[in-house]
Parts: sequence; C-alpha cells; structure tokens
Amino acid sequence: MNNIQCYAPTNDYNEAAKDQFYDRLQPIIEKCPTKDLTILMGDFSAKVGTDDTGYEDIMGRNGLGERNENGERFANLCAFNKLVIGGTIFPHKRIHKVTWTSPDHTTQNQIDHICINKTFRRNIEGVRFKIGDDIASDHHLLVAKMKLKLKKHWTMGRTISQKFNTAFLQDTNKLNKFKIVLSNKFQAFHDLLNGEGTTVESNWKRIKEAIISTCHEVLGHKKHHHKEWITVDTLDKIQERRNEKAAINTSQTRAKKAKAQAEYTEVNKQVKRSIRTDKRKYVEDLAMTAEKAAREENMRQMYDITKKLSGNHRKPERPVKSINAQLRDQQAGFRKDRSCTDQIATLRIIVEQSIEWNSSLYINFIDYEKGI
Repeated sequence: MNNIQCYAPTNDYNEAAKDQFYDRLQPIIEKCPTKDLTILMGDFSAKVGTDDTGYEDIMGRNGLGERNENGERFANLCAFNKLVIGGTIFPHKRIHKVTWTSPDHTTQNQIDHICINKTFRRNIEGVRFKIGDDIASDHHLLVAKMKLKLKKHWTMGRTISQKFNTAFLQDTNKLNKFKIVLSNKFQAFHDLLNGEGTTVESNWKRIKEAIISTCHEVLGHKKHHHKEWITVDTLDKIQERRNEKAAINTSQTRAKKAKAQAEYTEVNKQVKRSIRTDKRKYVEDLAMTAEKAAREENMRQMYDITKKLSGNHRKPERPVKSINAQLRDQQAGFRKDRSCTDQIATLRIIVEQSIEWNSSLYINFIDYEKGI
C-alpha cells in the first residue's frame, strides 16, 4: 500500500509554483506499482465541483461548489493516473462535505481530498468530514472508511510449516522410544547446566529444542493427510503396499513381475481388511462416547459426534420443483404465506372478530397425516 500526502499551492498562487508542484507529484505517483493500493490525499486547494462531464470514471456528482483552476489541474491529474476522488462519490449533507472554513466563517469549500486508484474503487465505503474533532485549524478532519483485504508481504524466504506425525504415539513402541529419547535430551541439558545460573527464557528455548528434535528423530513429518481413525499398523501396511507397487514397476522379467504382482495383491487385501477393522472400531468408540454423553446430558458432544458420523452433506444444486399445486389450500407448514405463524395470526384475528361481534365460532382442526 502506498500513501501519498500532499500540500498544494493555493488557487491564487503563481502558475510556476503550481506547475512545479504537479511536475514533482507526477513521478511519485508513477513509482507506485499499478497492482498496489495507492492513496493520494491532502490539501490540494482544489474545488472539483459537481459537474463530472469528461471525468465520469474518476469522480461523481456529489462534490461541492464550482470547479476552479486548481480543481481543473487536480481532476486532470486524477484522470491521467486513474485515481478516483472519494469525496465526490458518496452523497452526504452539505455540512459533511465541507473541508475548509474561512477565518471569518463566511466561506466554506471542499478543497481537501482523498483519492484511491480505480482498481480498488470498491474498497472505499465512504468519505466525509468528521464533526467534533478539535485540531486547531481552519481545515476539518476528512475521514475515509475503507475495507481492505491485503496479502501478506513475505520479506524473507517463505517457509511452510509441517506437522509432526503424532499418530505414531498411539503405537506403544514408538511412544516408549519417544519418552526415552526425550528423557535423555532433558538429562543432557541438566548435566550441561548443572551449577550454572539460567533464566526462564533460556530454559524454555532448551526445552523447545529438545521436544522438536525428538519429534524430528522419532515421529517425522506428515506426508499425507490420512483419516484420523487409521492406525499405525494400517499405515505400515499401506507403505508396504506402496513398496510392492514400486517393485512391480521396476521388475525386469515376467517371473519377477508375476511374483511382485501376487505379493501386491495379498498386501492389498490386508490393507483393505485393516482399514475396515479400523473404521469399525472408530465407529464403535464414537458410539460408546455418544452413549456416555447422552447419559451425562452433554448435548454439545452428542451433536459433534452425530455430525461426524453423518458426514458433510451439501445442499442440492439442482432446482427443486414446486409441489404447491399438489397440496390443499388448507395445508399449512413450511409454505410461503401459509406457515404456522401465518395460520396462527389468521386464527387470532378470527377469534378477536368473533368476540367483538359476539358471534358463535366453530373451529375444526384436521391432522392430515393421522387421517391418511
């Protein structure tokens, strides 16, 4: 994002000073990349007025007053650089458009502006003078409301964070190995720092290094996004199947290829069998957890488990044909102008009128579902 703040000569200033100002401003604007958000703002002593003839792309008709010479220069600058004059786009009361009041409080003009490049025109939501700010100046505080969504600028090499394969901790052997390696690293740090003064920060860094290095050594990084219910044994079988597939592709004779194909078929059966077992155990564990949540009346956990078991269901994208023509006029429910709320309101009006006119009223409710 590029922000350019300006203070231009007044309209009564000599032409040479005005030319010099805009000659210096133009190269600064040109240095801003066209893909970047560029904001040009400040005191330009320029009245652009309400007439947008010839400038429809960079201004609206909600300005103030008549265009002066500085306004002509400023409008040409914005048109050349495709900058939208924000104060002319949004309709406001006259008091909210004024940015400058003369010392005698008789003259009011709109000479301060906030502009934005046309590419980001939709990001600006309003420009107006803010009332009540004491800034000890004859100029008023001009505020632009913007809504931006900018990408992060990476100043250094971008690193992708990788997760450790914590699923291996479910395996007893891996878990014991992790504990032993981590305990040895902690003991090494303790022996190294024995008798030396340490700080909380240094201790935390060493603990962090020990845990991360142990995860690298024992667990490793996740290579694929597997389902959470797949066990370590199944992952090992999947890796074995992958190795058998590679053996098929690298076989140089028909006999070796046939042997590798037979071994691959057997391992593939084991993988499918193991996956079914893992999935069945996962569902059974969820069912037991759901029963426990039901006994404890934990509705939140019940909802989460039900949603997890039912899966993600998308709404159908194809249009649903209307069945209103097949329903009776008396049928209420989830129908336009015939919902339960509408029916209750209609019934309330009928009852009130019956009471007002002191007339007899007979109401009959029919449950079509029970009657069928």
